[in-house]
Amino acid sequence: MPDISTKPYLLRAIYEWCTDSGHTPYLAVKVDAATTVPMEYVKKGEIILNISYGATSGLKMDNDAITFRARFNGVSRELYIPVQNVLAIYANENGQGMAFEVSTTAAEMAPPASAPTLASAPAPAPAAEPAAPGLAAVPAKTASEVSHLPDGDNEPPKKGGRPTLTRIK
Repeated sequence: MPDISTKPYLLRAIYEWCTDSGHTPYLAVKVDAATTVPMEYVKKGEIILNISYGATSGLKMDNDAITFRARFNGVSRELYIPVQNVLAIYANENGQGMAFEVSTTAAEMAPPASAPTLASAPAPAPAAEPAAPGLAAVPAKTASEVSHLPDGDNEPPKKGGRPTLTRIK
């Protein structure tokens, strides 16, 4: 029986410690063809992601992959990160956490017979061997698709703080 990796268990433990301590958990990921992230934020083949409760939706940390939805520049994106590609998980406030060596990424490994595929990815052409999930850029919204402020309201929205209700007579 093959040994089970301790990496996904350690990732979940550090994530839980960060949230229990009031810290913001960040994930450093090595990006390859098996990783689905917004490519415009990838630097030198790596991406840093805020995986806190407030920054993600539907966060699921399995033994094989970490999946969630997050907003980038106001656009919701589906992310898929193989556990094998995680370089580190740490608290942003103090840098405490755990780093991992990534010698072989998920894209370099032979895909299992039941390799997961994303619903938004195009269906692969029939082949003799199963294909790994592909890396695809998410199209950016055009100017006509982005909502604009009404013409008479040129004031930008206020940042931070609590929302308030203003009574107008």
